[in-house]
Amino acid sequence: MKAMIFAAGLGTRLKPLTDHTPKALLPVNGKPMLEHLILKLKAAGFCEIIINIHHHGQQIIDFLDAHDQFGLKIHISDERDYLLDTGGAIKHAARFLQGDEPFLLHNVDIISNADLNALYTRHMETKPLATLLVSRRDTSRYLLFNSANQLCGWRNRETNEIKSYYPDFNPQQYNEYAFGGIHVLSPRIIDRMEEWTGKFSIIQFYLAICAKADIRAYLPENLHLVDIGKPGTFNV
Repeated sequence: MKAMIFAAGLGTRLKPLTDHTPKALLPVNGKPMLEHLILKLKAAGFCEIIINIHHHGQQIIDFLDAHDQFGLKIHISDERDYLLDTGGAIKHAARFLQGDEPFLLHNVDIISNADLNALYTRHMETKPLATLLVSRRDTSRYLLFNSANQLCGWRNRETNEIKSYYPDFNPQQYNEYAFGGIHVLSPRIIDRMEEWTGKFSIIQFYLAICAKADIRAYLPENLHLVDIGKPGTFNV
């Protein structure tokens, strides 16, 4: 199974810790957050991992080499010349992700008790274009799903900004879920990105195509998820 780790971020929320170190290599309970995630993916049966790099990217390459790639097949998707955001990163790494096999995407700064095998299995059973791990946690921005758990829009509760390509969209008629930064995608999605170039967000892409594509929510019970890429939660 394949997985891609988003590790190219600038880590601006954790400055000055990230001034000279990539966020992915900041220690959490004695180990870099990247190591925690690689070991979780390995334990779940993922044997091929793609990692995108940008900020202090050579340090990540050196770290992986020092650990003999953790006994896995690891590819580096190099974005040191230009940071591409999550959607652009997927397209840039397409040569590693294409094929018949779905792939999992995971933000490096998310720690959770999520069962990655269960998420992957759900995607294999239902075969949507993408399956997004979501929860009911409190946040300001929510993805909006219909009764069939299909993505239909987005809402910012603080500003009341709404995004949807459905006509006469009423957010009150949809379920609000917080996205967890973990998702499984069909490689077919890369073909849908043909007209998208440069830097773009995968959430922006999902919202642009969801009226014509099957993008599903996966809402597990008793999910505990923490974004450790910001002050206040970094030392969990």
